[in-house]
Amino acid sequence: MMSNRINQLFGINYPIIQAGMVWCSGYKLASAVSNAGGLGLLGAGSLGIDLLREHIQKCKKATDKPFGVNLPLLFRGVEEQINIIIEEKVPIVFSSAGNPAQHTQRLKDHGITVVHVVSSLKFALKAQDAGVDAIVAEGFEAGGHNGREETTTLCLLELLRGTLRVPVIAAGGIATGEAMLAAMTLGAEGVQVGSRFAVSTESSAHQLFKDYVINSGEGATTLTLKELTPVRLMKNSFYTQLQHAYAEKADPEQLGAILGKGRSKKGILEGDLIEGELEIGQIAASLDKIETSAAIIQDMIHHFNEAAKRASGFHF
Repeated sequence: MMSNRINQLFGINYPIIQAGMVWCSGYKLASAVSNAGGLGLLGAGSLGIDLLREHIQKCKKATDKPFGVNLPLLFRGVEEQINIIIEEKVPIVFSSAGNPAQHTQRLKDHGITVVHVVSSLKFALKAQDAGVDAIVAEGFEAGGHNGREETTTLCLLELLRGTLRVPVIAAGGIATGEAMLAAMTLGAEGVQVGSRFAVSTESSAHQLFKDYVINSGEGATTLTLKELTPVRLMKNSFYTQLQHAYAEKADPEQLGAILGKGRSKKGILEGDLIEGELEIGQIAASLDKIETSAAIIQDMIHHFNEAAKRASGFHF
């Protein structure tokens, strides 16, 4: 069984972290991943104040293993969410989409391990200076909100290699053991997996959304809305509306009006494949079945080990 700083930091068997995805990452998914030896995360971005507390308490009952909360810093109510995380003694927080310097020290003062998600070397260094315990380096292949630089995961890992004191977790386009090995060869000590868990059995996403993802093909996703907050989503009628708006030179205010509110909930949780915002990673084209979280983790570890054996024979 592999062991490195990420395993030790979180107290987990395998350095596989489930991304805290909106409308997918409730207590059923987080506890299932943790029970299987990885690290499950609750997605606070789609949980209101009372619902966050409820899911934390249900997750505690469903697993005796470590789990955490993914906390997007751009949403309203972050202070209240942090209060609940502290009160409920959640051991781990992954922050994203904001300045980690605002909240990291307060969380650490309560004994919470803090990890921050970044999309560039610049922000990785800032997060390290803010005192985080680890960095998630997320390439633009990832689903959901993303970096404007469009730096790929492998290129980002190359930029970070040898520049940080804290361990790095790779994210974006990672769904297999082979991809995990590639990331760790470039200096990552763990991986964060989103899309494959988003369509897992325990994901709270709607079945229609899951089916749409696993039946998609190459080129089905794109990064858009960079004028607002960049997001990778699948092409559907809503995406076509955005393309028409771009063709007509829509400004950010007009784009925001088209986006409106609740689009991701409509698409991912409610299964509206026409008007919903269908956030998923570029790796969606490689996903072809719905599996349990335990099966996903065991499959990744098996193929990681097999790929490592093959790679050990490469000499030039």
